[in-house]
Amino acid sequence: MTSSRDRILGRIRAAVGDGPDVPEAARDYLATHTPDDPAAVLDLLHENLADYRAIVHRSTPSALPGLIGERLAGHGARSVAVPDGLPEDWLAATAAERRSDAGPLTAYELDATNAVVSGCALAIAETGTIVLDAGPGQGRRALTLVPDLHICVVRAPEQVVASVPQAMPRLDPTRPLTWISGPSATSDIELDRVEGVHGPRTLEVILLQGGDPG
Repeated sequence: MTSSRDRILGRIRAAVGDGPDVPEAARDYLATHTPDDPAAVLDLLHENLADYRAIVHRSTPSALPGLIGERLAGHGARSVAVPDGLPEDWLAATAAERRSDAGPLTAYELDATNAVVSGCALAIAETGTIVLDAGPGQGRRALTLVPDLHICVVRAPEQVVASVPQAMPRLDPTRPLTWISGPSATSDIELDRVEGVHGPRTLEVILLQGGDPG
């Protein structure tokens, strides 16, 4: 018996059967609108992250542990989730309780954790976006969505690209990709902004420059 779906699709095919062939999609668009200058790309990333209300810092490897410890203390974080593979030195200067996710942490334990520190897969300058793929030092998706504070370290320039078209070939579509543009936020019908509904209330991004961070 012919279904309603088959009848509808049959009518559509009959209606367009004599139509012209669809032209090939144009592929001559620019892959980026940003100058090919690492410093300019990093400045643009900084600007767009801040525009999305992320708190942005620049650091060197030697200053990184102190900066992370300072930011955790500044937010009163008493506990911090630690993704598997996160460099140990990154948390060397914090007194917060370290909660390893190697177990992994239960939903109750994660909900009771104040902050998470992670790396990332890529950062996209033109959109102010951080991309995580659950690789070493990043952890599973829940780890960076449940704690109220997320401190994310971006290695520059190797993890920074100008545009989404430049990012796509460097990302594995089979991995669980999380795209983050600023702290979690939503607005009601009156456009009153509320942060922290679907993820961290506060996103701090550290742009790490100069040498191997560990």
